Amino acid sequence: MIKNIKIISILALLFFTASCATQNQVQKPASPISEIENDVYTGKDRIKFLADGIPDRIFFATNKSDITTRGSETLLKQVTYLKANPSFNIVLEGHADERGTREYNLALGEKRANAVRDFLMVNGIASQRIKVLSYGKERPANPASNPLAWSQNRRTVTVKVN
Repeated sequence: MIKNIKIISILALLFFTASCATQNQVQKPASPISEIENDVYTGKDRIKFLADGIPDRIFFATNKSDITTRGSETLLKQVTYLKANPSFNIVLEGHADERGTREYNLALGEKRANAVRDFLMVNGIASQRIKVLSYGKERPANPASNPLAWSQNRRTVTVKVN
């Protein structure tokens, strides 16, 4: 009797663990981009320029605000440009893809813009020159609803003001 209870308990635990693993796999949509670029869009068709040869935006992985290696390379170019033009101030616009609530995406966009602000400040750009603004999912770069569009919309854009 006790042996049967142990076996049933072990089977129930295995079933529960397997169902949790299946749920985790279902939550994240499949994306051919994630296999290639770690879920970060890096194509040139949507990138605009802050100045000649200096991209104005960086891209983020799903639900992340970590700056990628490619993003830091772009931001270092922006730092060089901003140091050479000390009269320019900037606005960092944080964006998210369409998935998630409005509130979540506004917070995520702000978190992304703040990560960029912190990077710029650590590299010598004065905080007084930087304003942070989040649009969340309200201003998509690509209005489609697919993995490519989502990866293009997860971004922070640096805009010159003055």
